Amino acid sequence: MAFSVEQMRSALSDGLLSFPVTDFDENGKFNAETYKARLESFIQHDVSSIFIAGGTGEFFSLDEADFREIVDVSVATVKGRVPLIAAAGRSVKDASNFAKIATDAGCDGILLMPPFLTECPEDGIVDYASQIMASSKTHFIYYNRGNGVLKAESVKALAAANPNMVALKDGTGNIADLNDTIKTVGDRLVYIGGVPTAEIFAEAYLSIGVNTYSSAVFNFMPEMANKFYKALRAGDQAVVTAIIKDFFIPFCRLRDRKKGYAVSLIKAGAALMGHSAGNVRAPLTMPTAAEVAELEAIIKRNV
Repeated sequence: MAFSVEQMRSALSDGLLSFPVTDFDENGKFNAETYKARLESFIQHDVSSIFIAGGTGEFFSLDEADFREIVDVSVATVKGRVPLIAAAGRSVKDASNFAKIATDAGCDGILLMPPFLTECPEDGIVDYASQIMASSKTHFIYYNRGNGVLKAESVKALAAANPNMVALKDGTGNIADLNDTIKTVGDRLVYIGGVPTAEIFAEAYLSIGVNTYSSAVFNFMPEMANKFYKALRAGDQAVVTAIIKDFFIPFCRLRDRKKGYAVSLIKAGAALMGHSAGNVRAPLTMPTAAEVAELEAIIKRNV
């Protein structure tokens, strides 16, 4: 691991985080060349850490060969300039295997995704996550979302059992529960905002001590994403309010029209800005031509 625990905590707790969409060509295959350019652009726009092959990166639709190529290309491109965190998930065996692939390739940490499909008891989730974290010495971030939501005492137990767990990424948007967790677990963990289109929650996150979040729109509007984050941290309420009103509210209204648009609209936005990542894979669908036109209008009002 190129980054120590202290360096990982620092990178995750201060600065804008983001996760690239996964580039596919016209045949739906991973496009390494455009993906390399996307990663390089992330670094040039001062991202603090990069999360690869995650939710917005369509982890759920990647096979092992895809994943291996993505982490290999990512490590070779990023070259240790910022922490590189890959996703892992599915069964305990699968997630442990994904974690090994990413760690062996040179990634600096793992974002552990929630279990798929089935509803899970909290003690079972803690056991699931602990087995995976025990399979590797790498840094782990637990993604508290979907079928894997843990309350404060369960997060505390998970962190206590796994010294290599460095952070909790919130995907619920339940500020009351997250505040409970932060106050219960304390600074044992770093806390990251991770609700889709996290900027719409950013003010609430900051009020309880969550200083950073992962930005999806960074994929196609990095300057605006950075401007918003800097204004938020500086307490420039006028800028924060203006960007939320002019961009994030209309964007989120468009996003909410169909399930999966939290990913699909990001790919549409990337294409509109001249950096296409291709289409999403099934089961997601791309927005209609009319919706793309609406997105283009929102972008044009904010560049």
